[in-house]
Amino acid sequence: MSENTTLIDASTADVWSVLSDGWLYPLWVVGASRMRDVDADWPAAGSRIHHSVGVWPGLVDDHTRVLASDPDRSLTLCARTWPMGEAEVRLTLTPLGEQTEVAIHEDVVSGPGVLVPGLVRQPALMWRNSETLRRLRLLVEGRAGRTA
Repeated sequence: MSENTTLIDASTADVWSVLSDGWLYPLWVVGASRMRDVDADWPAAGSRIHHSVGVWPGLVDDHTRVLASDPDRSLTLCARTWPMGEAEVRLTLTPLGEQTEVAIHEDVVSGPGVLVPGLVRQPALMWRNSETLRRLRLLVEGRAGRTA
C-alpha cells in the first residue's frame, strides 16, 4: 500500500470542504480530467462521482464510489479506472493546531493492476499521490486565502 502525507495550512473543515465538493475532484486528483455528474448526497457512503480519466481523445468514463465517510476526519473511496481496475483510497485528516495533516493510502484491489508486483506498482502510486496531495494543498490553501 502506498502512503503519502502533506501538511496543509488550513483547518480540517477547510480541507473537508474541498473533499466534499465532488465537482472539484479533477482539480486535485491526478488522472481525473473532467466531471460528468456528482450524486446529490456526495460524500455519503455509497454515493458516486462520475468522472473521466485520461487525456483527450483517449478518455475513459468511469466513477468513484464512497466506501466510508467521517466528516472532517476521513474519506475512503473505491476509485475505478476500467479496464485497469479499482483502487481503494483512504484520505485521513489530522488537525495540528491551525494546520491539517492529510495522509493518503492507496492500493489496487481488483482488475489487471493487481497482477503488477507491488515493487513496481508502489513507486508509481507514491509519485501520483505526492502530486495529488500537492494539488489538494494548493487548492485548499488558495480557497482559505492562505497562499503566499
